Amino acid sequence: MATVPSSDALAIGIDIGGTGTKFGIVDRIGNVLFSGEMSTRTHDNVEGFINDLYNHLSPLIEKAGGFSRIKGIGTGAPNGNFYTGTIEFAPNLPWRGIIPMAQLMQDKFKLPVTLTNDANAAAIGEMMYGAAQGMKEFIMITLGTGVGSGIVANGKLIYGNDGFAGELGHNIIIPDGRFHPGTGKNGSLESYASATGVTLTAKEMLANSSADSLLRSVPEAELNSKKVYEAAMKGDALAKEVFDYTGRILGLALANFVMFSSPEAIILFGGLTKAGDLLLKPTREHMESNLIQVFQNKVKILISHLKESDAAILGASALVWE
Repeated sequence: MATVPSSDALAIGIDIGGTGTKFGIVDRIGNVLFSGEMSTRTHDNVEGFINDLYNHLSPLIEKAGGFSRIKGIGTGAPNGNFYTGTIEFAPNLPWRGIIPMAQLMQDKFKLPVTLTNDANAAAIGEMMYGAAQGMKEFIMITLGTGVGSGIVANGKLIYGNDGFAGELGHNIIIPDGRFHPGTGKNGSLESYASATGVTLTAKEMLANSSADSLLRSVPEAELNSKKVYEAAMKGDALAKEVFDYTGRILGLALANFVMFSSPEAIILFGGLTKAGDLLLKPTREHMESNLIQVFQNKVKILISHLKESDAAILGASALVWE
């Protein structure tokens, strides 16, 4: 395999999601040169998935100048273990148990493969290309269908003893609280501060109140966080209360996280951040009110600078340059 100057080298970033997989070819400064996506769920076995991924990526690699220009592949995946290169017991992927994903991909692509948890990949991408450039102490929180996180301390991602450190979304925030079907636990942050959690809160408030609300005209099967946001933007009091409550829970959790690692900033990413001050105002207020004095008014809450459609690819590709 021919070598190329490192300045000309490119990286492949792959984000394996429960429904779809995004991939792209990225240069050293974060330009996504080529990208695409494919289904994850339609592959019952991981070997078929990797073959399909190879077939999708090969034409893009050729367009980018061939395999000789590719320094390596970075992959973000649910329950991805940086130390072992395995995906372990991911509840939202079609393959069960422990999957040696990095090794299987390396065998197929004949390129070095680095794998980590998808939220950890997002944190690395934010540090290399986004709002955390120049920061050595920050926490990345992804607010999407679930709540993911990555903790950076002294410029390094914290992986812990076994590669699974930083599962802040599964911290128990309300003892004996809302049941999480994916984990079987009660009261986790993810049960409240995710898009799924917002939807559940809205349904609970509608059921426990007789107040008028635009959301009452939305069929229950169609109710989601976007509908709640749209109603709140029209001045709907109950929808606003949903975001106030979500911000209260998130702010409480962020206060705990701040007192754990004293970061320079907490960077929020994901679809739920589009709610803007509907969510961020109560989140900031409740974070500060739950902090002891030595931590108050020190930690910024920032929104990710990364373009959402590229962020997962950028984060995964950044693993190659680590």
